[in-house]
Amino acid sequence: MTQQGAVLQGYNNELVKCIEDLCMQKEELNKQIQQAEEEKNKLQHEIQVLSEQLECVCENLAQKVASRNELDKILAETEAAYMKILDSSRTLLNVLKKEVGSLKHSPDLKSN
Repeated sequence: MTQQGAVLQGYNNELVKCIEDLCMQKEELNKQIQQAEEEKNKLQHEIQVLSEQLECVCENLAQKVASRNELDKILAETEAAYMKILDSSRTLLNVLKKEVGSLKHSPDLKSN
C-alpha cells in the first residue's frame, strides 16, 4: 500500500506542478493582454488626434483653394479689362496718327 501511496503522491506532485505552470502561463498571458489593451487605447487616441488634425487641415485647404479660385477669377477679369484698355489705347493711337497725318496734308498747315 505504501508503494501505491508513493505513486499517488508522485501523481499529485506532477498535477500540482502542472497547475502551477498553467497559472504562471495565465498570469503572463494576462500581462500581455493588458499591454495589448494599453497599446490599443494609445493607438485609438492617436488616431482620434490625427483625425481631428486631418479635419482641420482639410478645412484650411478648402478655404485656401476657394481663395485661390476667387483670385484666379479676379485676375482673369482684370487681365481681360486690361486687354480692353490696351485695345482702346491702340485704337486711339491709330485714330490720332490718322488725324495728324491728315493735318500734315492739309493746305492750312503747309502755309505756316
